[in-house]
Amino acid sequence: QSFKSLRHFQKKVSGIAGRFLFCLHFLGESFKSCSKILHFKQLKSLFSSVSKMTVITLISTNKCFGGLQKIFSHQSKELDCEMKFAIFLPDGAPAADVKLPVLYWLSGLTCNETNFIQKSGFQRYAAEHGLIVVCPDTSPRGVNLPGEDDSWDFGSGAGFYVDASKDPWSKHYKMFSYVTQELIDVINNNFPTAVDRQSIAGHSMGGHGALICALKNPGLYRSVSAFAPICNPTKCPWGVKAFGGY
Repeated sequence: QSFKSLRHFQKKVSGIAGRFLFCLHFLGESFKSCSKILHFKQLKSLFSSVSKMTVITLISTNKCFGGLQKIFSHQSKELDCEMKFAIFLPDGAPAADVKLPVLYWLSGLTCNETNFIQKSGFQRYAAEHGLIVVCPDTSPRGVNLPGEDDSWDFGSGAGFYVDASKDPWSKHYKMFSYVTQELIDVINNNFPTAVDRQSIAGHSMGGHGALICALKNPGLYRSVSAFAPICNPTKCPWGVKAFGGY
């Protein structure tokens, strides 16, 4: 119908002036069509970005060294359960136009997202250097697997930052994928992080986690630090138990 109307318009005009007006009309219609296409693509991109965002729920906020120490929860698709993480936002981080480097801290056996933020005092130095620090939990929670809470070094609080391959653990205990993929997406989509300036560190079991996360993902992290890590788990009772069980 649009083409027919254009042909009808062309017949009504003649000469150089008519052809000139026809070209202007055609270009105008083409521009409108392109605008509609671009507008549709922009909306599609916007809705796609929104659909990828994970809803996070604020649990607590505390002022600390000029910044904010927060704890959030979210529903993890990777672990199929609710997970919590702590995040320190230095002064200025809430501003959307300020992009700050981020450090992921992995804690050790029996820990959760609160141990490092309560006992280490890192906030003073993170505030001084303008560093966002993220502390995830050490395992899935509330999945109620048989034997999950029978010992302190396996199951709850002892995810070892690996992806389990044995049933029933393989459905939930995928901490490697959670830390290196899902958690990073959650943080980058909800906080003002410089996505090309992220590092990872950890202690004990978390040191082991930091090492394998970095070594298996070259280029993902700017740096990796491990404090008293379990660095030879195949010859360590904790590692033998975890790797044999998961």
